[in-house]
Amino acid sequence: MIIDDVVIKLKAGDGGKGMAVFSRTKGLKGPTGGNGGNGGSIYFEGISDLTALRQFRFRKDIKADKGQNGKSSLNDGHNAEDLTLLVPVGTVCKNLTTRREFEITKVGQRELVAKGGKRGRGNFLFRSSTNTSPTQFEEGREGQFFEFQLQLKMIADVGFIGFPNVGKSSLLNELTASKSKVANYAFTTLEPNLGAYYDLILADIPGLIEGASTGKGLGIKFLKHIERTRSLFYIISAESENPFLDYQKVKEELNLYNKVLLEKPEYIFLSKSDMVVPEKITQIVKDFKKSRLERDPAVAGQSKDIIPISIIDLASLEKVKLILNKIAKEKQISLVVEDVVEDGIIDN
Repeated sequence: MIIDDVVIKLKAGDGGKGMAVFSRTKGLKGPTGGNGGNGGSIYFEGISDLTALRQFRFRKDIKADKGQNGKSSLNDGHNAEDLTLLVPVGTVCKNLTTRREFEITKVGQRELVAKGGKRGRGNFLFRSSTNTSPTQFEEGREGQFFEFQLQLKMIADVGFIGFPNVGKSSLLNELTASKSKVANYAFTTLEPNLGAYYDLILADIPGLIEGASTGKGLGIKFLKHIERTRSLFYIISAESENPFLDYQKVKEELNLYNKVLLEKPEYIFLSKSDMVVPEKITQIVKDFKKSRLERDPAVAGQSKDIIPISIIDLASLEKVKLILNKIAKEKQISLVVEDVVEDGIIDN
């Protein structure tokens, strides 16, 4: 089960109290109170496990340890250990107290989110030529307290989108080692399923319905995951009465939610093509191409025709794999360019 939206309260550790004490040794009766220890700070650190937010399902109040109080004989209290909370890459972290917002984008990225309280000074540090027997000491300062909202927006290379029960999960299972639940009814998939195709992460996004952008069905709960995918695979069922209308309805929900989604590279597949006669498949492909040209003449010459596929037709699955291989190659080129820019070889 993927938890993708939680609110937690974070309390960094308070600083330890300084000690006010004097030596009992004859001739050395000056102040010997030690300082307290610093309180533990809280950090977020990015990991690849997309289920990591599950730890906060019932763990809403999180506190770091306090610093130890100062001791006698000039012994300082120990600093508290910092607390590191592991969160998935793709998590947007919103500080509801300060309104600051940032995102965990890389494995190992570490962000300080609540600073521990500073230690209190013991009376030894208050000594002076005019105050040889100070009784002053400091209480440790309080650690910071914040309320955070953590929202996971998955970062996947390819997102499978479409209406419920069109074969998205079945396709994911065939292409990867994923074991997504499949059944012949709507909303079999209630949370995003992930699979790895070599170096690509494929995400089966739960089925959309008309009105999803306003909260119907599974609503916008999973629309936000589509924002982070590099490419979109539109999966349209061959059993539909009007495949092109289904395609348009899905695109319209994306448009209503975030117009940027329409700018992503897209590929269109006619799933369950084994469930209808070949003549109907031919007619659907022909009608689909005609409808697209009528609606948007700019697509003429672009290879955006609907591609018939079936999980029991190995030849059709090979067509999907060829597209995935192309996306994987483009991804590798992109990563190399990013590394070169990051190393400063190319001046932006």
